Amino acid sequence: MLNRKTSHFLGMRVQSELEHLSELRREAGKDRISVRGSAARTRASVRTQSTAAAAAAAAKADEDPGANLFPPPLPRPRICMWKYLDIHSMHQLEKTTSAEEMRQVLAELLELGCPEQSLRDAITLDLFCHALIFCRQQGFSLEQTSAACALLQDLHKACIATPLGDVEECYHYFTSVLFCHGVRRPPFSIDLFKEEQLLALEDYVVNTYFRHFKLYKYVFTPQVRLDLSLTYIGLQPPKLWPESETEKEESKEVEEQAVTPQEEELETVAPPEPEPSHIHILRAYIKTQMNKELEELQRLVEEQLKASEERLSSKLTALERPFQLPPGKGKSKTK
Repeated sequence: MLNRKTSHFLGMRVQSELEHLSELRREAGKDRISVRGSAARTRASVRTQSTAAAAAAAAKADEDPGANLFPPPLPRPRICMWKYLDIHSMHQLEKTTSAEEMRQVLAELLELGCPEQSLRDAITLDLFCHALIFCRQQGFSLEQTSAACALLQDLHKACIATPLGDVEECYHYFTSVLFCHGVRRPPFSIDLFKEEQLLALEDYVVNTYFRHFKLYKYVFTPQVRLDLSLTYIGLQPPKLWPESETEKEESKEVEEQAVTPQEEELETVAPPEPEPSHIHILRAYIKTQMNKELEELQRLVEEQLKASEERLSSKLTALERPFQLPPGKGKSKTK
């Protein structure tokens, strides 16, 4: 009888513990679900904040072109035939008989507003007008002329994409695009130009565009200014904003009014020489080093000028000498 009661009691106790354990598991599952939901909401809020920050940074970079000083990656070289000037545009340009008519048609095709009022539009129009004249002189076909103008346009876009100097990168990009139109290897390149035409086009772009590369940078890119400030350890930082002229005049008037006869007598006595401060010592050191560098630079320039003068004088003396035949050339052969 006792064993039955004991076993019944133990069974009820085990059942209650199992029910309590199942309730704990349910609560743990609910807590896990709530934690996952809060973590998902946190990740979503972080993503939203990062997206908003990236959008704000992109908008700021769009508003200020000079904010991002790192040059953007150059586009991949591709075939650019009929890219900007299609077959109908080329037929319109071919019908022009004068340079002024060509400029008007080209301004409409390139969607240039007012070249008479905008300096950039006028420079762009001159660039492509001279390129079209060069293509006509070389006898290029419509396809070749369209590809040459597109190549020049892509080069110009790569140049003005950043205010920093990237002439080597732009030249490498130009030669890569040029070879895309000189070798038959479809779909990557075609043999649109012959070898002598490629050389003529390269010489023209180098002598006209790359020779004035910095001028195009100056006109079409924003100006970049560098504000540099140096702070030396152990010295007081200088005042960033100097006093205005009115404040200086007011301070002078106040000092003149506050002068007493005793102070006037003291002023007549020669003040002792002030001891050199750290700023004066640093200024003298910088001045000495700058003078040394300037002297070295001047010496190098003088040496280069002297060497160039010597080379020029040697060439002139060689040209002034009368032409003499080498020995044995002018004598008649005797048997």
